[in-house]
Amino acid sequence: MANRLAGATSPYLQQHRDNPVDWWEWSAEAFEEARRRDVPVLISVGYAACHWCHVMAHESFEDEDVARQLNEGFVAIKVDREERPDVDAVYMTATQAMTGQGGWPMTVFATPDGDPFFCGTYFPRQSFTRLLSSVTTAWRDQRDAVVKQGQAVVEAVGGAQMVGGPAAEVSAETLTAAARGLAKEHDHTYGGFGGAPKFPPHMDLLFLLRHHERTGSAEALELVRHTGEQMARGGIYDQLAGGFARYSVDAHWTVPHFEKMLYDNALLLRVYTQLWRLTGDVLARRIADETAAFLLRDLATPAGGLASALDADTDGVEGLTYAWTPDQLTEVLGAEDGRWAADLFRVTPRGTFEHGTSVLVLGRDIDAADPELVARWQDVRARLLAARSARPQPARDDKVVASWNGLAVTALAEHGVLTGSDASRAAAAELAGVLADRHLVDGRLRRVSRDGRAGEPAGVLEDYGCVAEAFLAVHQITADPRWSRLAGELLDVALARFGTGSGGFYDTADDAEKLLTRPADPTDNATPSGLAAICAALVSYAALTGATAYREAADAALATVGPLIGGHPRFAGYSATVAEAALSGPYEIAVATNDLSDPLVTEAYREAPGGTVIVAGAPDLPGVPLLAGRPMIDGRPTAYVCRGFVCDRPVTTAQDLIARLTR
Repeated sequence: MANRLAGATSPYLQQHRDNPVDWWEWSAEAFEEARRRDVPVLISVGYAACHWCHVMAHESFEDEDVARQLNEGFVAIKVDREERPDVDAVYMTATQAMTGQGGWPMTVFATPDGDPFFCGTYFPRQSFTRLLSSVTTAWRDQRDAVVKQGQAVVEAVGGAQMVGGPAAEVSAETLTAAARGLAKEHDHTYGGFGGAPKFPPHMDLLFLLRHHERTGSAEALELVRHTGEQMARGGIYDQLAGGFARYSVDAHWTVPHFEKMLYDNALLLRVYTQLWRLTGDVLARRIADETAAFLLRDLATPAGGLASALDADTDGVEGLTYAWTPDQLTEVLGAEDGRWAADLFRVTPRGTFEHGTSVLVLGRDIDAADPELVARWQDVRARLLAARSARPQPARDDKVVASWNGLAVTALAEHGVLTGSDASRAAAAELAGVLADRHLVDGRLRRVSRDGRAGEPAGVLEDYGCVAEAFLAVHQITADPRWSRLAGELLDVALARFGTGSGGFYDTADDAEKLLTRPADPTDNATPSGLAAICAALVSYAALTGATAYREAADAALATVGPLIGGHPRFAGYSATVAEAALSGPYEIAVATNDLSDPLVTEAYREAPGGTVIVAGAPDLPGVPLLAGRPMIDGRPTAYVCRGFVCDRPVTTAQDLIARLTR
């Protein structure tokens, strides 16, 4: 019999709808029930694609005896961290404060007031049942100590919020120090930063690309090229269907944690697109094209919008869909091509994964090989993918998250204009429409939607920043004033509702649900921090409209993370990326033309440094400030290149435009 989660919009909560645990969704009613029964609360936080969340569910939450113990002694609350990042942030801070580490599933025991007094992550069944007994005993016999522990944790969580700390202008020296800091941590053999587990450092790579453009640093570009190549040839990249997994369990990108997240692939699409723009590297172009195709093919939902993730598991087994043995290759390809594929993809009898299976890696540099060899490789890939498609497939978390779709819109817009992909350009505009029409409700953003319906959770700062940046990206590729207007409205809400009063931002609005503390974390995690995302949109909006107050707000917010950028760049990659654009101007380019295929438009996108705002369209197009007062000279398409609203002499040839942008 289904429990209270049967009506939840979250796919993660739906995964637990048939548990014998008497789950509650996060709600005031759940805590009131704990007060009425005088029992503690178990808050279990995870997400649909999480492997260890599935393991704990199978071991404990699906077990009748464990459920009986839980139901008798606790009010159990299940939370989707992707739907409620605010709840996750507060209790993750508590978990890290108590244990020194965090992760999912997150397991928190709290008082009926929500004060956490014991925190952890995954617990095996036997350990979990012992823990339930210990907490029940402590609640009954040592209540005062438990309550005091909870109060102490609440004080620690409140003190951990990063508001009102030291500020410093983000200077050229700061950004140079950040680039040098990343270079020191670079893995010169396998790329990336640090050791295992190794996550795609997309935001740091975006920063290094922009740092290279501003300073000419060959080292910064090489760090990106090397890391990009190693990831693309590793098992973290799906060598058959495209798309990146969440992270590699080893330092050399071979064996991934198989879940594929929308946000990783959106950010990496930007990295590989920009890397190709700067280097012409054929591998980078292929990965960009395949990643864009993966987003639109495998994550598109019937109701519009992109799904959040593909699961790490298939039928409860991690990697079941993706791993191969030499015999399986031969079965699909025949003996000769099977041997050839085993050598190319490094599939061995011993295996690189579990039970003698291997994750496919690209063992040879084949993109620029002889055309006949490339054709054979592509044929083998197609046949293997067709065979793999007949296997059981991982589940898909089909909720649409506003900020992650915003990241995808920006990435697809960039890919579309730089590569000439009409599919990417059209998808960017279509996805922006979904966000505007479904997630924007009464002037405020909703965090998630599913099956065409907006959910209840309010948008957080990350949503406002990423969606505003996305709307501005679509404004630039369409010259449609609707998108800049909507972006401005979102930024006005962010400034009015999320500001700290000292230049920074909280992650939740001032009228949002009150939690133990109001989260305010300026550090990047798997996605850009809300502060960094808002700053990106503020800088672009100011450049597109000439509204300097928004630029001033961005500069003030970036100053609050100046020390973080200079001292700990791995945790501030997106803020550093925005700061590079701000330090460069950013460039503002208006192309007055009635022909959007004109070479001036193409070269503006191809040659302008990252962070540049570009609008092409008819002169004095209504609602498009960048085109105001910018006529075509002698009736010819004309480009105006400006920085800080100070413009060079307009040019009418692609050669002159390139000279303006490369001097």
